[in-house]
Amino acid sequence: MATLIKNIGVLVTMDDADREIRDGWILVDGPAIVSLGSGEPPKDAQIDETIDAHGGLAIPGMVNTHHHLYQTFQKNLPRVQDAKLFDWLVGLYEVWRELTAEDVRTSALLGIGELLLTGCTTIADHFYVFPKRETAQLLDETIESARQLGARFHPSRGSMSRGKSKGGLPPDDVVQEPEEILKDSERVIHKFHDPARFSMCRLALAPCSPFSVTDDLLLESARLARKHKVRLHTHLAETKDEDDFCLKMVGCRPLEYMEKVEWVGPDVWYAHGVYLNEAELERMAKTGTGIAHCPTSNLRLGSGIAPIPKAVELDVPVGLAVDGSASNDASDMIRELQMCTMVHRVGTGVEAMPARKALRIATRGGARVLGRDDIGQLAPGFAADVVLFRLDDLGLAGAMHDPVAALCFTTGIHRAETVLVNGKVVVRDQKLVQVDAQELFHKSNSLAAGMVKRAVARTKIDFLTNPIRSRP
Repeated sequence: MATLIKNIGVLVTMDDADREIRDGWILVDGPAIVSLGSGEPPKDAQIDETIDAHGGLAIPGMVNTHHHLYQTFQKNLPRVQDAKLFDWLVGLYEVWRELTAEDVRTSALLGIGELLLTGCTTIADHFYVFPKRETAQLLDETIESARQLGARFHPSRGSMSRGKSKGGLPPDDVVQEPEEILKDSERVIHKFHDPARFSMCRLALAPCSPFSVTDDLLLESARLARKHKVRLHTHLAETKDEDDFCLKMVGCRPLEYMEKVEWVGPDVWYAHGVYLNEAELERMAKTGTGIAHCPTSNLRLGSGIAPIPKAVELDVPVGLAVDGSASNDASDMIRELQMCTMVHRVGTGVEAMPARKALRIATRGGARVLGRDDIGQLAPGFAADVVLFRLDDLGLAGAMHDPVAALCFTTGIHRAETVLVNGKVVVRDQKLVQVDAQELFHKSNSLAAGMVKRAVARTKIDFLTNPIRSRP
């Protein structure tokens, strides 16, 4: 099916020449971009659908390199609003123990829907909580939700094997034995992983973090991933507490530990990287090991500001990420783009993160982190992942000196008008095509309340009015 997108006020290609085309058009055939240009669109092409961009802004679909979709039901939960990471985790594990297949499926619909509406077309999700009483294959539920909505999906089969009884943070009834983890990892790779160009689903293996898995699981996961040529993902260097934990438990800093268990290389990316020093960033650049940058979550939990300008300068692969909604309270890539633009101006310098550098991290950078050479830019032969924003909102009045930077600096662009993924329209007129947003809203609130209610009944803890006070 051929689609023509016309009347684009500013077309941001993010190609190798960084072209920004005025009065642009894009011709799409099937999943790919065939051609693009300025002025009159081609008249000899057989067009099945024409989309009018109304003089708006077109960008490549943004790439979210780290999420926990199951957390969309724990936004703004009072008990953990003011907690640091370790206390936050301990508090939330009690709610996550209540996850059901319906919770997982619906929370994924909610998070993916929010991301699509804010211009994100490729989503990497890290799912690692598997309650023992839940027999459903929970990762499969997230993949089905992505298929329903039409999003490009990079699910990672997460895991935890170090429960409280082994010195870890999570309760023992949400961790699994390594044999079970590795067996299911092979199952989901064989069932879902598609390495083809324009693939809509690629798997990764993702033991949760150094403080929730064992050395053996990290090693075996790395070897299994490389056997099947899939990527590896985990949290790393997020907090000072993590540094202290690694020094106590394994006798070295987090990155050195990862090197010992074969977790560096161009097939590996870490979430956060707040406490990586310059020497460690240089090692990551040399090995091609990537970072999913989560500025809002890092601020929300008081974790710190990651050294992203230095990482980019050294050529470390860096992508943007919203992280889970329990530590961000939104699956909003526009807000994340704006936070990335702003936060590095403090301490590093006002010139540290120009708007276009942040947008490049959110598009080309994310594609590189996920090992994709078919997304992240608008160019012939690349996937037709196209996001259109209108530029006639009152919040943009006076901001048309630079419509591209307006995406990073103003509040006038807050929803995508149209989104295509692999050439198919998944958002039209600022509405999701495949689900009823109001129905999803009400169902999500009901399920979210149900999880808290069950957790209260089991623990006798009031999660709505009893806040955790973090240790200093």
